[in-house]
Amino acid sequence: MVQGAHMKANHPTSFTRLAAFIIFAATIIRGSAQVSTNSVLSLVRTNGATLSLNISNSGDQVWVIQSSSNLTNWTTVETLKVYNGSYHRSYTNGGGGNLFYRAFFNGTNQSITDTTTTALGLPATSYNYASPVLPADFLVNPVLAEDNTPANDATTDAGATLGRVLFYDRRLSTNQTISCASCHQQAYAFSDPRQFSTGFNGSLGTRNAMGLSNARWYQRKHFFWDERANTLEDQTLMPIQNPIEMGMTLGTLTNRLAAEPFYTNLFAVAFGSPGITTNRISQALAQFVRSIVTTQSRYDIGVTNNFANFTTQENLGRQLFFGQTGNPPPTCAVCHASDNFVPTTTLNNNGLEYPYVDLGVGGITGVTSQDGLFKVPSLRNIALTAPYMHDGRFTNLAQVVAFYNSGVVSGPNLSPPLIGPGGTPLRLNLSASQQAALVAFLNTLTDTNLATNAQLSDPFNYGN
Repeated sequence: MVQGAHMKANHPTSFTRLAAFIIFAATIIRGSAQVSTNSVLSLVRTNGATLSLNISNSGDQVWVIQSSSNLTNWTTVETLKVYNGSYHRSYTNGGGGNLFYRAFFNGTNQSITDTTTTALGLPATSYNYASPVLPADFLVNPVLAEDNTPANDATTDAGATLGRVLFYDRRLSTNQTISCASCHQQAYAFSDPRQFSTGFNGSLGTRNAMGLSNARWYQRKHFFWDERANTLEDQTLMPIQNPIEMGMTLGTLTNRLAAEPFYTNLFAVAFGSPGITTNRISQALAQFVRSIVTTQSRYDIGVTNNFANFTTQENLGRQLFFGQTGNPPPTCAVCHASDNFVPTTTLNNNGLEYPYVDLGVGGITGVTSQDGLFKVPSLRNIALTAPYMHDGRFTNLAQVVAFYNSGVVSGPNLSPPLIGPGGTPLRLNLSASQQAALVAFLNTLTDTNLATNAQLSDPFNYGN
């Protein structure tokens, strides 16, 4: 092996004849194309008749798979293309006999073209992104007023489809190893289960990646914890250019995408012409993010049947959350209002700390009265989005509830709903059973369908 590709021979007898297969080495032939330096190949005999090939190749290159019965004469089994950083294939020896296999990189033959059909697994008929079925309470105020979709970027099926491909594409990072989905994972309601996300070069961010579900409904329209992005369209381009997160320049990005035939096709369908611009990229990504809609939680069902589907514990938690009981009544719903559980037009400081380690909005605006203020995210799918707070300090919901019960810290910018009698931080005095009930209610806000919804999933072809 040469040029930095790494072979993992994961069978202890790689060069000993086996009943059906021998795992041989990956081979590289020098040519005009150079194999990506961080490529990793794994050839593993999974049982007596099956060989498993895994290729990690950020350059999205062409590989040849060959077999031989004598290590001298090789027959090409398949020529395959990596489309988004990795590929898997299983081979079965149906003809009997002993065979050797090798993965073969030929720098002189990298001519397989990425097409929409080969690179992507998109449905013949587009998914419905433009007109999702919404519950009645989303069609009237206050939720209706929270919709931040601009008039010049209404969601279309083709636009959101393009955005979905861009969202999962590692080409958006400088070394083609990180996508938007790397830090906003579908299984976790498009958040990151790590306290801080890892960028393209292994560096860590400084804030927890916020979940994206129902991002369409946020009346202030700003994005990021410190609200430095005025619109979702602005926000989508910032991580791409961030030196820790994805490290790209927009000029390099548009040139890279324009070199992929499937992108010129997708842009043409979405925007009427194949031109690839940063404005179109931001619009398509924003359309997809606004399509991450979740309205099938147990809470949503409860809205339609007066919460007859809730347990006694969950209904107690609901009453506590909305301030209908308690001494004093909790004020959760003041900051997490409406059935989307976001505030109206306010920024808030929830008393996590003082002095402020992270200035939040104040660090952007320079306004002292905004120090320690942060965007309030929706509580939708909260059971999937741990860890919690902008710095990911709490690992579970019980810790979050315990903090609001007795841990709020006084500070000059503490939000009024968290200030108790005499100007001291509010203490809820919840019993252990009441705190457990509040956690139980919060869990009803999670729509587990979101984590597996096919129209929001990774569309790339990774083999079989």
